Amino acid sequence: MSPRRPGRGPRAAAAPLPTVLGTLVTALVAAVTALALTLVTAGAAQATEYRYWSFWQQDKGGAWVYATQGPSVARPDDGDVEGFRFAVSADSRSAVRPRGAADFDTICADTPARGGSKRIAVVVDFGTPGDATGGETPPKTRTACARVGSDATTADALSAVAKPLRYNSSALLCAISGYPKNGCGEPVSGKESKGEDSGGKDSGGKDSGGEDSGGEASAGERGSGTADGSGDGGGPSVGLLAGVGAIVALGAAAVWQARRRRG
Repeated sequence: MSPRRPGRGPRAAAAPLPTVLGTLVTALVAAVTALALTLVTAGAAQATEYRYWSFWQQDKGGAWVYATQGPSVARPDDGDVEGFRFAVSADSRSAVRPRGAADFDTICADTPARGGSKRIAVVVDFGTPGDATGGETPPKTRTACARVGSDATTADALSAVAKPLRYNSSALLCAISGYPKNGCGEPVSGKESKGEDSGGKDSGGKDSGGEDSGGEASAGERGSGTADGSGDGGGPSVGLLAGVGAIVALGAAAVWQARRRRG
């Protein structure tokens, strides 16, 4: 038996390639998840909230749905229910609905139909003390039946039953029945208490959802980019892709090294 050459011990066995790949995939998933959670948390922390009147319409099932048009454009039909809510929120997805029972038959019970006009049930929820500006006390929720011309808009119906209204130079609704006295869709620093407001359910206990709409009533959506922080030019997405790319590059290098050791 020939003597073993000095300085050359037995070669260590290389790890099986499937094991290496499984480890790399696990590490990749964990790293991507951590990056995504970090970016989502940062985006949520940076979301700006606004104090404004949001505009809602009641569907056939009696649930409030965030309006897809502004009140100066929407033209409701006879028998429709239109609602407004003053509150602090970031955008239409987080906006809170008008509170209390609201149905056309109750609100317009004493307003009979008449040719050449239509009846619109209007609900105005002035919000909670936590949403108020400058120490103002919000009035109680009001309902009224507006009789307006057959081609009238929601803004016309609101004007018929809830004057005075106040708009800014961009036609954003700032005040209903003079409330609030000042301000119009201004950003709010920090999270404010919304008092007793539950916000998540309508008067019938149904989850009506506040789907994104681009309606004129949302001050949050009028800000720079989008109010949920996604309109800043793709910064978070670029960071996430860069992180994933770095991990993939490291993984490819490790696979190449494992194959070289096996060879």
